[in-house]
Amino acid sequence: MRIADLAGRRVAIWGFGREGRAAIAALRQRLPLQPLTLFCGATEVKSARAFDAALDIVAGDPDAPMLGAFDVVVKSPGISAYKPALLAAQAQGTQFTSGTALWFGENPDARVIAVTGTKGKSTTSALIAHLARALGLRTALAGNIGLPLLELLDSQVVSQPADLWVIELSSFQTGEAAPLELGVVTSLYEEHLDWHGSRERYVVDKLRLADVSRQLLVCALQTSLLERTQAHPHRLLFGQPEGWHVVDGFIRRGSHEVFPVEQLAAPGLHNALNACAALAALAAVGMDAQAAAPALARFRPLPHRLQPLGEHGGRHWINDSISTTPLATLAALDSVEGREVTVIVGGHDRGLDWTDFVLGMKRHAPHAIVAQGANGPRIARALREAGVPVVLEETVDLASAIARAKVLTPVGGVVLLSPGAPSFDQFHDYAERGRRFAELAGFEGHEITGIEGLGVS
Repeated sequence: MRIADLAGRRVAIWGFGREGRAAIAALRQRLPLQPLTLFCGATEVKSARAFDAALDIVAGDPDAPMLGAFDVVVKSPGISAYKPALLAAQAQGTQFTSGTALWFGENPDARVIAVTGTKGKSTTSALIAHLARALGLRTALAGNIGLPLLELLDSQVVSQPADLWVIELSSFQTGEAAPLELGVVTSLYEEHLDWHGSRERYVVDKLRLADVSRQLLVCALQTSLLERTQAHPHRLLFGQPEGWHVVDGFIRRGSHEVFPVEQLAAPGLHNALNACAALAALAAVGMDAQAAAPALARFRPLPHRLQPLGEHGGRHWINDSISTTPLATLAALDSVEGREVTVIVGGHDRGLDWTDFVLGMKRHAPHAIVAQGANGPRIARALREAGVPVVLEETVDLASAIARAKVLTPVGGVVLLSPGAPSFDQFHDYAERGRRFAELAGFEGHEITGIEGLGVS
């Protein structure tokens, strides 16, 4: 669907976050006389009126009859596609689309590498863009990583089109992409069950990317991912000895040593694998990945993703606020193995299974664990019931967890925020949580800015 296809139809925008605002702006640019209705939260009404005085604004979550009054609803990604009201309106003929789908409709010939995965998708996307630019390609970096695609529908971008689009897609967006040159799946674990409704539906939705990818690049180290994607006619793998992989401290292509892992600013084996995915992606679309590899040394880690903040009070502080699954916390702990670590876990409880985390702690526990937030008691109870041999404390919130971590962590040790859970019990998003962690640790939270390299350059 293209934006022009909305002309003369009854159109609503559902959601007034950054995606919703980008959709309103894009439709106003292309269809200035088109009537638009906005469904948004009651606290957003004033801001919405200031943003666009011509909007017909409806506060609150729409029900099926309200949605059914429209021909097309442009929905923000965070609104579940499985809401009963949405499904009922859809059954009655209302079409639901998104900013991502509209962008693909406007750019059918764009050269696109799309990246998804439970973990690693943002870093891998940023790495691909960074390496492509090192080769001299004008490259766009956008999508779920923090810049809605519709924000790039302006005259400057049109007059200077990108040679390559690197687009991060969440599991909410993978079904909205058009046919593209390469899809990349970095990993596949349990997440976002509140949006998708079940683990199986999450997996199916995530792998919709395979259906629209002429080539599909996946991690060879995940058996379930290999099984799920084996039918793809042009599947490629990273993380195996025949291709891009990590062994003996080097990123290698086959037996050839390409780049020493110790020169990566982003720590941990999983980030080295993200670099392998990025190099393999460039090679898959015909670029000289080996020539681009030295630029890995100049890549700056993304904020809130195993971000070293520095030393304060005799302790080292690492901000991994983006961690919203227990398996992400395990990966974070692997990156600081051998050091005395106090890890802060817990946050919004969306019912994820912490069994693998508990088993991991039984095999190799850190110095201490502080469980906080809404699901902190559930995590602590599981650890105690399993008899995990670790110093374990519970606190109500992040501030008190940091206070206890300062006491529990020996001088020279590490305090790691890797919650394994969303932030919504205490914060607007993971970025606000990460900045607050930095401030309470003694750093300048406002200096933790957004992701470098977004947009076209």
